Amino acid sequence: MTTPTLPGRLDQAQPYALGLFRIVVGLLFLCHGAASLFGVLGGMNGTTVETGAWPGWYAALIQLVAGGLVLLGIGTRSAAALASGSMAYAYFTVHQPESLFPLQNGGEASAIFCWAFLLLVFTGPGALAIDGLFGARGADRQGEDAGKERTAVTA
Repeated sequence: MTTPTLPGRLDQAQPYALGLFRIVVGLLFLCHGAASLFGVLGGMNGTTVETGAWPGWYAALIQLVAGGLVLLGIGTRSAAALASGSMAYAYFTVHQPESLFPLQNGGEASAIFCWAFLLLVFTGPGALAIDGLFGARGADRQGEDAGKERTAVTA
């Protein structure tokens, strides 16, 4: 019996590391939205964004909802695409006009969130996602249906 190599062990853990990455990024994004909408968690000095104000209120709503969906692993790719786009918009309309580089214009969070969510669009949710529960059941049902069809054809 051979002992798995370090790269082999890391490959086995990859879906779980990706799942934990998704959970942390989703939670942080959700917290930004909650702080802006409800004045909680120490964000915005206890103030809130005015309801319906463009673009702040809509951005906060996207942060809250998309962050929650990504955190739970529900519709991860779609929610992450929306979140990534909103952060790209925030960077290029709010931060980039001030200066080219994120370190100079205060846009580090927008840039990091944008790229983190874009990564999730391409990788999917990883392990520990609620969609994985439904996806596994759906795959099992398809396999059962295919087996029934083969039995019916051969009978």
